[in-house]
Amino acid sequence: MRTLKNHVLAGLLALPLLASASAWAQQAPTNYPSKPVRWVVPYAAGGGSDFLARSIGQGLTGRLGQPVVIENKPGGNTAIAASETARAPADGYTMLSADNGTLVFNPALYKKLSYDPVKDLAPVTLMGRFPMILVVGPSMKVNTVQEFLAEAKSRKDGLDYGSAGAGSPHHLAMELLKVEGGLTMTHVPYRGASPALADVAGGQIPAMMVDLAAGAGFINGGKVRALAVANPTRLPQLPNVPTFAEIGLKNVEAAAQVGVVVPAGTPPAVIDALNKQVVATINDPATRQRLVEFGIEPVGNTPAEYADMLKGERARWQKLITDLHITLD
Repeated sequence: MRTLKNHVLAGLLALPLLASASAWAQQAPTNYPSKPVRWVVPYAAGGGSDFLARSIGQGLTGRLGQPVVIENKPGGNTAIAASETARAPADGYTMLSADNGTLVFNPALYKKLSYDPVKDLAPVTLMGRFPMILVVGPSMKVNTVQEFLAEAKSRKDGLDYGSAGAGSPHHLAMELLKVEGGLTMTHVPYRGASPALADVAGGQIPAMMVDLAAGAGFINGGKVRALAVANPTRLPQLPNVPTFAEIGLKNVEAAAQVGVVVPAGTPPAVIDALNKQVVATINDPATRQRLVEFGIEPVGNTPAEYADMLKGERARWQKLITDLHITLD
């Protein structure tokens, strides 16, 4: 009797484990991937996001055993690519490079958006960060960020500044500096970082925020001067350039943060499998070195860590956008 009772009890205890195993079997990517994976990049070929996707995509192809096909779909401040990804089958065969604009800024910048970054897209991992750097051209006779702040405050009408485009991380990083530094500055948007940098170097625009990937050539060539980095620590590529925190502006931290997302509803096991392979590719020494040399700070975290980071970023940046009444409609 005792033996029978023990068997029955053991069977009852095993039921939850069997149910869990059954649920896992239904979601587990037993043959994932069994066809090429489409990687949508919401920018034109040749930029930092495109470089990041292609660098990781090359290694990811070997790890997945299937081609990873990069597809550039620029437009709509990344909304076109985001909307298309959100409406794709939730099966792990469509992934999107998504930055701050896609996941953090756009909901506050537009009254109507064709996708919901929280409800329609699921985070996989943050691939890398492009920390912002304050640079000035020859029209600004300053050598330190303290001198820049003093000069900006001394001008009755303030300063103009360029950016890679309205609503870009470059734009909002400078707006953050404007608020934290108590400055008066007027935004002059460009169609990309390169033309903005060219005008800073040419003296048409005094200053801008730029990432190292876009600005390294101008900085290293002496065409613009780097005054401070909006990063918690100094950049290894610019060891002599201080952080804003070092001069008392600890809240001036900004970076273009580019991650991978997939359509909401993608099975957790598929997301987990994709995450492991993307992170492994990021951590490959050759890939990691290539990213660092380009000016990218590699990351590679879990879906949960990425989701938590995005939650904090939305709270911080959407308040700034709302307080400053910045809209793109």
